[in-house]
Amino acid sequence: MFHYDRYRQEWLGNIRADLLSGLVVALALIPEAIAFSLIAGVDPKVGLYASFSIAVLTAIAGGRPGMISAATAATAVLMVTLVKDHGLQYLLAATVLAGLIQIGMGLLRLGFVMRYVSKSVMTGFVNALAILIFMAQLPELDPRRVTWLTYVLVAAGLAIIYLFPRLTKAIPSPLVTIVVLTALTLYFGWDVRTVGDMGALPDTLPVFLIPQVPLTLETLLIILPYSLAVAVVGLLESLMTQSLVDDLTDTKTDRNQECIGQGIANTATGFIGGMAGCAMIGQSMINVKSGGRGRLSCFVAGVVLLILVVFLGDWVGRIPMPALVAIMIMVSIGTFSWASISNLRRHPHSSSIVMLATVATVVYTHNLAIGVLVGVLLSGIFFAGKIAQLFKVSATLSPDGHLRTYVIEGQLFYGSVEDFVAAFDFREGAAKVIIDVSRAHIWDISSVQAIDMVVMKFRRRGAEVEIIGMNAASETLVDRLALHDKPGAMDLLPAH
Repeated sequence: MFHYDRYRQEWLGNIRADLLSGLVVALALIPEAIAFSLIAGVDPKVGLYASFSIAVLTAIAGGRPGMISAATAATAVLMVTLVKDHGLQYLLAATVLAGLIQIGMGLLRLGFVMRYVSKSVMTGFVNALAILIFMAQLPELDPRRVTWLTYVLVAAGLAIIYLFPRLTKAIPSPLVTIVVLTALTLYFGWDVRTVGDMGALPDTLPVFLIPQVPLTLETLLIILPYSLAVAVVGLLESLMTQSLVDDLTDTKTDRNQECIGQGIANTATGFIGGMAGCAMIGQSMINVKSGGRGRLSCFVAGVVLLILVVFLGDWVGRIPMPALVAIMIMVSIGTFSWASISNLRRHPHSSSIVMLATVATVVYTHNLAIGVLVGVLLSGIFFAGKIAQLFKVSATLSPDGHLRTYVIEGQLFYGSVEDFVAAFDFREGAAKVIIDVSRAHIWDISSVQAIDMVVMKFRRRGAEVEIIGMNAASETLVDRLALHDKPGAMDLLPAH
């Protein structure tokens, strides 16, 4: 539900810090947007226009104040083949469709899926992103491309970032780093790589345009796989970044609204010549660490980015890359969960394996979705294994030997049905068998089929079987799926 007072507070509750942090983020977005455009195989202005549009629109319609969204590598890599085979216009059409899919996901309230991402996967996701952010800076530190002066400036930038806050926190230290290093390189004429070396900056404002693609079923079939992948990966990274910022700021925000906001941003971006994007953990960390908390910080980042590249492109192009590399290294160091290293010995082995597998997969594939999927699957497997171990079957025989009672305790599902079936003695010959499930819960079709098998095996040997203590949910499932009380059930026994 929309609350005007809260929404107004999210815009105006932290004006000074949001303005300053937004300025820092805008400067950090420029080389990133250019680099991501090059990854996708398109002109730098495609990424820059996208970063402006997505940042501004998610600030207005998104669910997480203070989180920075723009063009990202995670979505850019998914578009490479589409651009190569069909060109820029198909990328724009795919961006529009991806946004519409994300809006649909938000309206269907699919943000709840984040509750199934374990803490171990989140830690692995954060650590992997920290490593990828650092690795992305390595080309700017390659001794074959840069001079020794680059390393000196990066070290000086890191010194300013970490030492300046001891003097004052009124001005974000990353902003001071950019100003100081830019002034030094211009004054002394040092030969270092600059933002301008990354690619030409646009000199005109974006305009509305409709992607020039045939409106046919063939076009839809071409772009749909890419759009679906971008929509899912974009929301996955956005929602995980949202959860991280929620934790850092001790606040709770609306995941479904974030899905809708990301969708609106991507849909509109495709109509001004921009590529798809999503939340950026690196820039979000810069924003939060620089004091940005409100929607204004993200809005300012987008607007200032556009002003800088279109009207002040000549000056922005002179910003030395070592200044931005130093900021991103700071982000990498601050993002990595250093406590997770010492926790490897204290945490359960399964949790550590999930975290390390997530990190390794993301770093190896450079695909956040695959890494998170691996982590979630491993978490599910380990969880199912733990639940299966809590399963127990105990049996008692009446004094006259005619009644055998089996008491089931725990969760009966695909991971425990083997132990369930193995616990029964079908050769005993008791006249009546009672299966007490009052301390158990029946979860899935595998467990219903196991019950069918046990009941019908006993009946085939002439025993009377009664199931007691079933809770309402289990009874509903069994009534709908079970076969042991249906006509002709015994004929189906071999199928079980």
